[in-house]
Amino acid sequence: QRQLVESGGGLVQAGGSLRLSCKVSGRPFSSHFMGWFRQTPGKEREFVAGIRWGYGTTYYADSVKGRFTISRDRSESMVYLEMNGLKPEDAGLYYCGLGNSYDTSPTSYSTWGQGTQVTVSS
Repeated sequence: QRQLVESGGGLVQAGGSLRLSCKVSGRPFSSHFMGWFRQTPGKEREFVAGIRWGYGTTYYADSVKGRFTISRDRSESMVYLEMNGLKPEDAGLYYCGLGNSYDTSPTSYSTWGQGTQVTVSS
Protein backbone atom coordinates (compact mmCIF):
# COMPACT_ATOMS: atom_id res chain seq x y z
CA GLN A 1 0.00 0.00 0.00
CA ARG A 2 1.56 3.24 -1.13
CA GLN A 3 1.44 6.28 1.10
CA LEU A 4 1.67 9.94 0.17
CA VAL A 5 2.99 12.69 2.42
CA GLU A 6 2.66 16.34 1.45
CA SER A 7 4.71 19.22 2.81
CA GLY A 8 5.64 22.81 2.01
CA GLY A 9 2.42 24.65 2.73
CA GLY A 10 2.34 27.88 4.68
CA LEU A 11 1.30 31.50 4.81
CA VAL A 12 2.35 33.74 1.94
CA GLN A 13 1.40 37.19 0.72
CA ALA A 14 -0.44 37.59 -2.54
CA GLY A 15 2.06 37.52 -5.39
CA GLY A 16 4.39 35.28 -3.45
CA SER A 17 5.56 31.74 -4.09
CA LEU A 18 5.48 28.35 -2.43
CA ARG A 19 6.78 24.92 -3.38
CA LEU A 20 4.77 21.92 -2.32
CA SER A 21 6.29 18.46 -2.12
CA CYS A 22 4.72 15.02 -2.11
CA LYS A 23 6.71 11.97 -1.10
CA VAL A 24 5.44 8.66 -2.46
CA SER A 25 6.44 5.67 -0.39
CA GLY A 26 7.06 2.89 -2.87
CA ARG A 27 7.97 3.84 -6.42
CA PRO A 28 4.95 4.53 -8.62
CA PHE A 29 4.57 2.56 -11.81
CA SER A 30 5.23 4.32 -15.11
CA SER A 31 1.50 4.06 -15.84
CA HIS A 32 0.55 5.99 -12.72
CA PHE A 33 -0.71 9.54 -12.69
CA MET A 34 -0.04 12.00 -9.90
CA GLY A 35 -2.36 14.90 -9.25
CA TRP A 36 -2.45 17.93 -7.01
CA PHE A 37 -5.87 19.00 -5.77
CA ARG A 38 -7.02 21.71 -3.42
CA GLN A 39 -10.05 21.96 -1.20
CA THR A 40 -11.70 24.74 0.74
CA PRO A 41 -14.42 24.36 3.35
CA GLY A 42 -17.77 23.48 1.84
CA LYS A 43 -16.37 22.84 -1.61
CA GLU A 44 -15.36 19.75 -3.52
CA ARG A 45 -11.76 18.81 -4.03
CA GLU A 46 -10.58 20.69 -7.14
CA PHE A 47 -8.00 19.54 -9.68
CA VAL A 48 -5.00 21.86 -9.86
CA ALA A 49 -2.29 20.02 -11.80
CA GLY A 50 -1.24 16.53 -12.75
CA ILE A 51 1.63 14.62 -14.27
CA ARG A 52 2.08 11.25 -15.89
CA TRP A 53 4.70 9.42 -13.86
CA GLY A 54 6.30 7.73 -16.84
CA TYR A 55 6.31 10.29 -19.65
CA GLY A 56 6.11 13.38 -17.48
CA THR A 57 3.24 14.91 -19.47
CA THR A 58 1.69 17.70 -17.45
CA TYR A 59 -1.84 19.04 -17.13
CA TYR A 60 -3.14 22.17 -15.45
CA ALA A 61 -6.39 23.76 -14.44
CA ASP A 62 -7.01 26.92 -16.43
CA SER A 63 -6.92 28.97 -13.25
CA VAL A 64 -3.26 28.11 -12.57
CA LYS A 65 -1.76 27.86 -16.06
CA GLY A 66 1.32 30.00 -16.38
CA ARG A 67 1.69 30.35 -12.61
CA PHE A 68 2.03 26.79 -11.30
CA THR A 69 4.44 24.09 -12.42
CA ILE A 70 4.19 20.41 -11.56
CA SER A 71 7.23 18.16 -11.76
CA ARG A 72 8.43 14.82 -10.49
CA ASP A 73 11.69 13.25 -9.47
CA ARG A 74 11.42 9.58 -10.31
CA SER A 75 14.60 8.63 -8.52
CA GLU A 76 13.32 10.12 -5.26
CA SER A 77 9.64 9.27 -5.79
CA MET A 78 8.74 12.92 -5.27
CA VAL A 79 6.18 15.18 -6.90
CA TYR A 80 6.43 18.95 -6.65
CA LEU A 81 4.11 21.86 -7.23
CA GLU A 82 5.85 25.17 -7.73
CA MET A 83 3.33 27.96 -7.17
CA ASN A 84 4.13 31.49 -8.25
CA GLY A 85 2.02 34.62 -8.36
CA LEU A 86 -0.22 33.28 -5.64
CA LYS A 87 -3.67 34.79 -5.27
CA PRO A 88 -6.05 34.68 -2.30
CA GLU A 89 -8.26 32.31 -4.28
CA ASP A 90 -5.40 29.79 -4.44
CA ALA A 91 -5.68 29.22 -0.71
CA GLY A 92 -6.84 25.84 0.53
CA LEU A 93 -5.79 22.44 1.70
CA TYR A 94 -3.62 20.95 -1.02
CA TYR A 95 -3.65 17.19 -1.52
CA CYS A 96 -1.46 14.91 -3.55
CA GLY A 97 -3.26 11.98 -5.17
CA LEU A 98 -2.21 8.85 -7.02
CA GLY A 99 -4.33 7.49 -9.83
CA ASN A 100 -4.16 5.29 -12.87
CA SER A 101 -4.82 7.90 -15.54
CA TYR A 102 -5.33 11.59 -16.13
CA ASP A 103 -8.62 12.70 -14.63
CA THR A 104 -9.75 15.91 -13.03
CA SER A 105 -12.23 14.07 -10.83
CA PRO A 106 -10.91 13.18 -7.38
CA THR A 107 -12.94 9.96 -7.45
CA SER A 108 -10.42 8.49 -9.90
CA TYR A 109 -7.57 8.65 -7.40
CA SER A 110 -7.04 5.71 -5.10
CA THR A 111 -4.50 7.11 -2.66
CA TRP A 112 -4.27 10.50 -0.96
CA GLY A 113 -1.97 12.26 1.41
CA GLN A 114 -3.09 14.13 4.50
CA GLY A 115 -2.88 17.54 2.83
CA THR A 116 -0.84 20.68 3.41
CA GLN A 117 -2.43 24.06 4.10
CA VAL A 118 -1.79 27.04 1.84
CA THR A 119 -2.90 30.46 3.06
CA VAL A 120 -2.58 33.55 0.88
CA SER A 121 -3.01 36.96 2.46
CA SER A 122 -4.19 39.88 0.37
